[in-house]
Amino acid sequence: MVSETTLPPRGLARAATVVMLFFVASRALGLLRDIVISHQFGTARALDAYFAAFTVPDFIFNVIAGGALGSAFIPTFAAALAQNDPRRAWRLARAVIALAFILLTAIAALFALFAPQVAAATVARGFAPSEQALTADLMRWMLITPVVFGVSGIVMGILNSYQHFVLPALAPVLYNAAIIAGALWLAPTLGVYGLVAGVVIGALLHLAVQLPLLLHFRFQISDFRFAGFNLQSAICNLQSNDVREVGRLMLPRAFGIAAVQVNFLVNTVLASGLPAGALAALSYAWRVMLLPVGVVGQSLATAVFPTFSAQTARRELDDFGETFSAALRATLYLTIPATVGLVVLGRPLVALLFQRGEFTAESTAETAWALQFYALALFAHAGLEIVTRAFYALHDTKTPVVVGIGAMALNIALSLALIGPLAQGGLALANSLATILEVLTLFAILRRRLGVLDARRIAISMARIVVAALAMAVVLTPLAIYFAASPALVALVGTLIGAGMYLGVTMILRSDEITFVLRWINRKSKIGVGNARQT
Repeated sequence: MVSETTLPPRGLARAATVVMLFFVASRALGLLRDIVISHQFGTARALDAYFAAFTVPDFIFNVIAGGALGSAFIPTFAAALAQNDPRRAWRLARAVIALAFILLTAIAALFALFAPQVAAATVARGFAPSEQALTADLMRWMLITPVVFGVSGIVMGILNSYQHFVLPALAPVLYNAAIIAGALWLAPTLGVYGLVAGVVIGALLHLAVQLPLLLHFRFQISDFRFAGFNLQSAICNLQSNDVREVGRLMLPRAFGIAAVQVNFLVNTVLASGLPAGALAALSYAWRVMLLPVGVVGQSLATAVFPTFSAQTARRELDDFGETFSAALRATLYLTIPATVGLVVLGRPLVALLFQRGEFTAESTAETAWALQFYALALFAHAGLEIVTRAFYALHDTKTPVVVGIGAMALNIALSLALIGPLAQGGLALANSLATILEVLTLFAILRRRLGVLDARRIAISMARIVVAALAMAVVLTPLAIYFAASPALVALVGTLIGAGMYLGVTMILRSDEITFVLRWINRKSKIGVGNARQT
């Protein structure tokens, strides 16, 4: 019998497809957002200030309530549901929401108070005084978002634990839509403050869209009132064993995420000392690289994490290993060709997407320079989403932290060494090398610990994927060189030819993953909201 917190293979594929469709929509809107922003601002210094200011609230959210809290909360909440104790699960949810809200509000208020000092000492260190003042002001407004996203992230974890993925996946779509609206309608009169208004409104929509379904599930728990939420009662629940378990799991994970966020912080500080526009170019390149990571890695990881957690709670390690293998192989199948595509076609793709308005040919060159180095680790970033969630489901958040801290140290050392000769490209390359080593190390540790991962099958699959990706690169490279003067032609035609070549070679090599991916594609037209709610 399959629990409501676990999905059978078909249900897992359906859930992954639903999540992937919304991730595609969200990432497409995110791409449109960047296109609109690039048209309005190019790589101007005001945009450098925006990206620099964004770093601090993003750091707060991710370390305190982002992946740290979610990776600790979902396994504990899902375990209570798997043990048929929903009242206990919801007591935990109330306590964690109260804790996140109070903690994030206090930290955001503190940073807002000292925003000028924080900006001058860190993210805007290389800016002129007027640019530092702008960064601090933008930061103050955006410090609202960690509080909202903190609560929204917990709500998302609750809904995912009930195997509902539609509204949580819709939330980022609304967030990006709000930023686009701010860039289109507010930025022409408010400048960069129009973007900030879109960010704040988008965060509020991110939470609001999930609340109706949260209330629906909440009222299904008899004799346990939700509407009468009492802050004092929720705080009292902080003493429960489940909350302590969340804290135990969250603390090392928070250190691990802090290590990752320190990398971004260091990159921002270093990039602020480069010529104007370098930080914006680095940010554009990072966002382009994250598009396939979000569509593939994050969508699959979001779909399988509750299943990982439930299988761990029931000690179904063989099933856990099969789920992990399928998810990782599918991730590699879809991201390795994307890695090759971005390396070979990166410059024409950037020109096609952004080169208009204030975004000049020079902006394209600066962005493409960083993108080719970021793209080298695309598959590693996506694979890291799957591997780390396997550790979290096993209630092990310490191992990813230790490995992550080592990767952080390597990244910083490489950044300092490579920024001189390669500028923003050196920062991107340092990140890629550290990420590849991190995911390989974690996979080796997980394999040794569980002993149920089919490493041989994964290796064979990887070999077939690499052969197909190399065939794709052989075809695309002459095309990119010969038609270099027509970036739109290279980007569009090259993508179609490359995808066709890759698909054809993997079919000839009989890659197992092609069946899984084709099943996703075949079901897209058959899956509606009604079916999604059945997951």
